[in-house]
Amino acid sequence: MGILNRTPDSFYDAGSYWGFDDFLRKADRLVGDGADILDVGGVKAAPGSEVSAAEEADRVLPGLEALAQRFDVALSVDTWRASVARAAYEAGAVLGNDISGFADPDFLLVAAEAGASVVACHVRLAPRLDDPDPVYRDLAGEVAGYLSERAGWALHAGLRRSQILLDAGLDLGKRPEGSATLLRDGRVLGDLGYPVLLSASNKGFLGWLCGREIGERSAATAAAHAVGALGGCAVIRAHDVLQTRRVVEAICALRRHRRQFE
Repeated sequence: MGILNRTPDSFYDAGSYWGFDDFLRKADRLVGDGADILDVGGVKAAPGSEVSAAEEADRVLPGLEALAQRFDVALSVDTWRASVARAAYEAGAVLGNDISGFADPDFLLVAAEAGASVVACHVRLAPRLDDPDPVYRDLAGEVAGYLSERAGWALHAGLRRSQILLDAGLDLGKRPEGSATLLRDGRVLGDLGYPVLLSASNKGFLGWLCGREIGERSAATAAAHAVGALGGCAVIRAHDVLQTRRVVEAICALRRHRRQFE
C-alpha cells in the first residue's frame, strides 16, 4: 500500500506533494514501483490545524477521481468520517482506512452499502489528540481485544471477514517501546483470523529504536517491514514502495529456497 498524503503538514513528507501535479507524479512513481493499493488521506493523524469534513473531501476526492482514471490498482481512503468515506467510494475507493476504531457510527454502514473493505485500527483516545502518557496493563491483550470487538462490529454491519483488516495502530496512543513490542508480537493480531495491515513506515518508534531522525529511517523501516512480512501481514503501508516490494520478494525467495531443502 503506497501512501499518498493530500495534506500540507504530513509528519514525513511535510507537504512535498501537496500540489496536485506533484501528487499525481508521486502516484505514478508508487504504481511503477509496484504498489497494489494507493492510500489517499486528507488529514494527518497527529494534532494540528482543524480540517472540516468539507475541506477533507475537497482534498481527497479530486485525487481519488484522477487516480481511478489513471491506474488499475485498488484505492483506499484514509479517513474516519463516514461522509468522506461515502463520497470516496463513489469516486472509486474500495477500502476505508479508519484510524479512529470506527468512532463514526455510520462508517461501517456506509462501507457495507458500498461493498467496501475497512481497516479497524487501535487508538487509545482518538486521532488528532495528544496522548503523551498512555498506560496499559496488558498492551497486546488490550489491543487484540479492542480490534476483535471492532471486527465484530464490522461483521454485524454486514461485512465479510475477508473485508476486515486489523491494524495495531503503532505510535497511536503507544509509547515507542509499546509500538516495538506490538511489531515484534504481530501474530497476536494474526491469530484473530483477519488479514493484518502494518503501518510502521518511518514512524517515531523506529527513530527511538535506532536513534534516527525523520529522513534517516529507511533501513529501520525496511527491517520493520521484514518483521511484518515474516509475521504474516497481508498489507504493508509504505512511503517507499520499491524498497518494501524488494524486502517482501526477498523473504518470499528465501522461503521458497528453504522449502526446496526440507
